[in-house]
Amino acid sequence: MQKIVIVGGGAGGLELASRLGRAGLDGVTLIDRDRTHLWKPLLHEVATGTLDDGVDALSYRAHCARVGIRFHLGQVNGIDRERRELLLAPMLGTHGEEVLHARRVAYDTLVLAVGAHSNDFGIQGVREHCYSLDSSLQAQAFHLELLNRFLHVQEEGGEEECVTVAIVGAGATGVELAAELFNAAEMLAHYGVERAGRNGLRVVLIEAAGRVLPALPEAMSQRAQKVLVSLGVDLHLNTAVQNVEVNGVMTKEGAFLGADLIVWAAGIQAPSFLAHLGLPVNRINQLEVEADLRVKGEDVIYAMGDCACLREAPSTAAPAGRLVPPRAQAAHQMAKYLAELLIKRARQPAKVQAIKPFAYHDHGSLVSLADYQTLGSVMDDVMHGRFLIEGPMARAAYLSLYRQHQLTLHGPWRTALMMLASGMNQWIRPSIKLY
Repeated sequence: MQKIVIVGGGAGGLELASRLGRAGLDGVTLIDRDRTHLWKPLLHEVATGTLDDGVDALSYRAHCARVGIRFHLGQVNGIDRERRELLLAPMLGTHGEEVLHARRVAYDTLVLAVGAHSNDFGIQGVREHCYSLDSSLQAQAFHLELLNRFLHVQEEGGEEECVTVAIVGAGATGVELAAELFNAAEMLAHYGVERAGRNGLRVVLIEAAGRVLPALPEAMSQRAQKVLVSLGVDLHLNTAVQNVEVNGVMTKEGAFLGADLIVWAAGIQAPSFLAHLGLPVNRINQLEVEADLRVKGEDVIYAMGDCACLREAPSTAAPAGRLVPPRAQAAHQMAKYLAELLIKRARQPAKVQAIKPFAYHDHGSLVSLADYQTLGSVMDDVMHGRFLIEGPMARAAYLSLYRQHQLTLHGPWRTALMMLASGMNQWIRPSIKLY
């Protein structure tokens, strides 16, 4: 029996584990440091309270039991490549007591799918004074503080006082969070926090590039910027951050932008422990992989998702070869590719060599600006070009991304039941989490 160990239960890692489990492979183990999974593109909704992760989060242990694989709760802090064993750090309880000793987990095939987090670029004050949206716990912490700020303004604030949130980074996360904050403020006003609403919130969005959504097509960027301006977002483009203080952000131009809460949503970086495993990494700790997603120089260690750096073969459009972007659709495609490869290796080892190298297919980009607008830049496979969609069509496409993730994890019947339950919750539960 081949022992396949997957480290990281994000979008790609959990989808891969689910595919292998449902295929009936024995010896599959998933390791994650958290107890629950939530699709990362939804974290900005957890941060504003428009999504309750207590309802939507998925228990790793329950899911793994259902699909027939093992689950270990733990943090990887090393690899013994000679003995093919993972080293797990001791697990501590809520009061610092040791619940589990350091452990070793044997593997025959190892897949690293530990994702990435925001990059502070070594800027002073980011870690001390900023929230990030890299996990449910971080999003929950921001949500609670946001509620407290609105309550303070409601009960003790002056007539002109409002809640100011500064967001550093106008990529998809920053832009979606900015819009969702206004949506949440309006909902809070509906539930009795009268000083909330759009007039009770000020959002400052800071971006070093010359436009919002700098990695996406310009037409999409322009539409998104128009919506943000109409909401009242205070945009600061071509603005780099010098340092962060407890009550605001200092720019390199010498301007101080005050804020009650600061969210850091700029750049990405893979977890730092990857740089200490003796495996090849790039400057942001991503593992360098071959075309079949094997880590360079390794035979049985693979990497996928945001923690992997894959440069595809040169083409006419990209003579140097394009880097596969750290996006959810790339992780989804890698999970499907690796599942096919590992299943064939287990059942038909002679045919593994016939599997083609991984090829990333860009299906476009979608951005949700809460209830105000949804935008998409979609690839046309026939004309080999992009076209912009917005409104109900874009919203349906955006929602389908999460449903695709659910289908991969749960199959059609369970996903249909989840959609029914979600629809019922909209009628039964408040439209925003108030605690």
